[in-house]
Amino acid sequence: MYIDTHCHLSYHDYPDINKVLEENKSASVDAIIISGCDKDSIIESLDYIKKYSCVYATLGYHPSEASVVTEEDLNNLKYQLLQNKVVGIGEIGLDYHYGKEDRDKQITLFEKQLKIAEEYNMPVVIHSRDATMDTINTLKKFNVTGVIHCYSGSFETAKEYMKLGFSFGIGGVVTFKNSKLSEVVEKIPLERIVLETDSPYLTPHPFRGEVNSSKYLPFIAKKIAETKNLSLEEVAAATTNNAKNIFRIS
Repeated sequence: MYIDTHCHLSYHDYPDINKVLEENKSASVDAIIISGCDKDSIIESLDYIKKYSCVYATLGYHPSEASVVTEEDLNNLKYQLLQNKVVGIGEIGLDYHYGKEDRDKQITLFEKQLKIAEEYNMPVVIHSRDATMDTINTLKKFNVTGVIHCYSGSFETAKEYMKLGFSFGIGGVVTFKNSKLSEVVEKIPLERIVLETDSPYLTPHPFRGEVNSSKYLPFIAKKIAETKNLSLEEVAAATTNNAKNIFRIS
């Protein structure tokens, strides 16, 4: 059994949701956690978790939404977090890849959502792009743990996140031929790793160029197994157990 701890599910990317979930099951991906990270995808995610038994969700506002999220939106988020099968807050965080013009707004939104996570005792899924130090310094202000989504940083940075109690979402990037991520994954303890696809993005080798899907999760697990000199079964079992513990999935 595998759990995809971070993916995006939308009719815009997958016209036949039932087919996607059937293909997942055939690949032994028995559960997926979808990310509702703006107003529209939050509504869509809530619909899917009610409709499909294998679908769970994390909800929260991505840093790209920092200029449009209102206090009313955050109050609504608190209510939405109480819905059945919502297992965390995310993806939230900081993203300076395209510039820092809205840095203060991003940090303010991030802190408000971390405060909600603290109050509701929920794990968080962290998006951090070109913003490592601000991300770490902000997390230190709150008593929260969870997953660093789509981790691609150094082992030195990973150690800082581990001091704060975080685990790492490892996805298709680890399979890329020009990626150094496998060297970092080799050093990260297996008990700190969960699997994710971030589909429809970051399709793993050898399927790059195709729309990504949770059905490709075993290829990510296979690369991790090779990197850590473990069996595929060991990686599948450990990462599934890690995901269940973090997101409190029975």
